[in-house]
Amino acid sequence: MNNKDNRQNAHNEIDHVFRDLLPAQGMAERPAQMALSHQMLDAMLEGGIALCDAGTGIGKTYAYLVAGTAFHRYRSTQGLAPRPLLVSTSSIALQDAVLNDYLPFLSKLLLADGMLRAPLRAIIRKGKAHYVCDARLKQRLQAVNLERKNPKACEALLSLRDHLDLDMAPHLSSYDRERVCVPHVCDCRQDDCRYLCFVEVCDSDRYQFQICNHNLLLADAIHRSTGKRPIFPEYSGLIIDEAHKLAETARQMFGVTLMAEELRDLIHSLRRERYLLASETLASAAEPLLKELSRPWDTDRSFAHFAGLLAGPNRALPAIRRQLSDFLTPSTRKQLEQVSSKSELFSRQEPDLVFYTAEDERGGSMLCASSADLTTQFRQTLWRQNKPTILASGTLAVGQDFRHFKEETGLLADGRVREFVAPSPFDYSRNCLLYLPHIPPNQGDKDYFDQLTDEILALLDVAHGHTLALFTSYAAMSAVKERLRRKTLNYPLFTLGRNSARTMEQFKASPGSVLLATGAAWEGFDFPGDCVSLLIIPRLPFPLPDARKEKERENHPTLRAFLRAVVVPEMQIKLKQGFGRAIRTETDTCVVAILDERAAQGNRYFMDVIAALPEMPVTDSLTEVEQFIRAVKAEPYFQEGAAS
Repeated sequence: MNNKDNRQNAHNEIDHVFRDLLPAQGMAERPAQMALSHQMLDAMLEGGIALCDAGTGIGKTYAYLVAGTAFHRYRSTQGLAPRPLLVSTSSIALQDAVLNDYLPFLSKLLLADGMLRAPLRAIIRKGKAHYVCDARLKQRLQAVNLERKNPKACEALLSLRDHLDLDMAPHLSSYDRERVCVPHVCDCRQDDCRYLCFVEVCDSDRYQFQICNHNLLLADAIHRSTGKRPIFPEYSGLIIDEAHKLAETARQMFGVTLMAEELRDLIHSLRRERYLLASETLASAAEPLLKELSRPWDTDRSFAHFAGLLAGPNRALPAIRRQLSDFLTPSTRKQLEQVSSKSELFSRQEPDLVFYTAEDERGGSMLCASSADLTTQFRQTLWRQNKPTILASGTLAVGQDFRHFKEETGLLADGRVREFVAPSPFDYSRNCLLYLPHIPPNQGDKDYFDQLTDEILALLDVAHGHTLALFTSYAAMSAVKERLRRKTLNYPLFTLGRNSARTMEQFKASPGSVLLATGAAWEGFDFPGDCVSLLIIPRLPFPLPDARKEKERENHPTLRAFLRAVVVPEMQIKLKQGFGRAIRTETDTCVVAILDERAAQGNRYFMDVIAALPEMPVTDSLTEVEQFIRAVKAEPYFQEGAAS
């Protein structure tokens, strides 16, 4: 059989899966999903780079896993060596879902159909610091007094004799974790080392899919570009899901970050090694900075807000290095040197770097420094490998336009790039209503937050709660929360803070309730059913005018050109992400209320808002909002959430 026939067979297999196998399991046949999978396979077969904007509910995960499986089978028919596909995601939840849900289900279907003779296998790959070093674990267990240790931390430490992955021991202390993880330079060469055995298995042809996060993907690309040993085995292709997060991850990977946790860990290490005065001195000097970094990340607080607070750590750290560096254990000395150099860098603010803040994994703030231009780094690391690559997300394009994403990732002039937009299968024209008030609250007015709260209250009453309000800053969210609490609110009110998982559980378990949120809530959270039947966006999510934006502004001839090329597209993409919280299934119904005066009909950004969102009816009438809710909701809906 020739190459042309083998290619056609691979495409026929995609048709069979989406037309026959998945519908037989009760899953809807979606032509756009099937077309998306074909586009992905073509990119793999031709060694191209496919930018795939997949609308909510399209099923992009199955699209790329089916295409990837067909690609594996095609390579086998061509007599090519078995090599895995690398799947990179931004979230742990999606990694786990691919490993434990999507792939096992697909594998079972293909085995039953006879397309596969052996199950599809996958493995999640993490950095060295996530795994146990047996030699270091043995040393730690010999050194520690288990009887004096916190019982849960003790149990977690002992469990590592049976678990390689440190993440399987959630109660493991950060101090223990640092002392038992695989070091940066791993050279034990022991035949029975569990980590080396794990890596050896991963480097074999056992797994068709290897799953990682964007950080590890970029670390591997940096290794390859600088001649270091690669982290992953040679792979046949690359799938980057949640690709809209790639640029931000690259800024951190190609730059420097300083998090509160690093300072706290150093303080803790000094205390553990009985350098109590040094520990207390650093804790006192760093307290104002740690307090601010630990507060929920807020776009209202720029890098300059934190810069002055570095003075304390920058006085204490050099003194500690001079006095104690020769006496510290190697790991604590390394911690001290890293934190000291980072703190100094962020105080010095070198002109060739851009300094800004971002949200850390705990919801607080972290300090960041990176090159203003990522395109060179992307081209020299990721794209120079010439691997077939799929980049998928629901927010890569605005309408049909991928220009902003391509500029950000160095793909604007790459001839291998193909683009495809798979629209959502949801019927927004019937199930969704966009509300833009005729006279919206005006941010320029002194009583803006009173106006905004009154507008929100009116919306809550016509929607009978069931509301998610997405704010662009914690300050605005707090101002509205305080005013709502002074009013007679007929629905349970929740605010998404640091303990987001607990709050989400409470919100979903309280039908008809109201959730105020910001930060990470703009994407990644799932609210199916009537839980969110009203989505309120008080302000359009324009990016913060920080040092990064000032540097980007220099590349455009006028302010208007900069706004059109960078600022507005970023707002539109963020708006799409927030809008995605409204409709999660084919049967969901929701009102989306944008209360920003700039979005009102006839105003400056009205057409930009319309271009960013799916086509749906638009109204400026609260009466029409109430009529819509009455028409699409069943009677029990109106009994939920009302305060007794």
